[in-house]
Amino acid sequence: MAVRIICIKKDEGINDNPYLAIDYFEWINEKINVNGVTDRAQIHDWIKEASGEAYITDADGNKTYLIPAVCPQGNKYVKTVDDETVTDRLLLLPQCDLSQETGC
Repeated sequence: MAVRIICIKKDEGINDNPYLAIDYFEWINEKINVNGVTDRAQIHDWIKEASGEAYITDADGNKTYLIPAVCPQGNKYVKTVDDETVTDRLLLLPQCDLSQETGC
């Protein structure tokens, strides 16, 4: 199963690792038209251990897949670039308004 990440819910505090500022991801499974919200550690584990696929799209519809990572302190996160020499478009996604979600 693959899901498209449509927005992120970030902690407003200052973090040394900007990926750890992401608390939740809102996603859509476009094949079955189902939306959901998943926290950072769960999406990491789903990609790494359950062969799940999550991606973002650019304005032209090109997909960039999320890859699981773990920081030296052991915190799990996901990103779309192997290193930080390129801006990760995942961090540029809009902020989710999870207060509007129902059933979560």
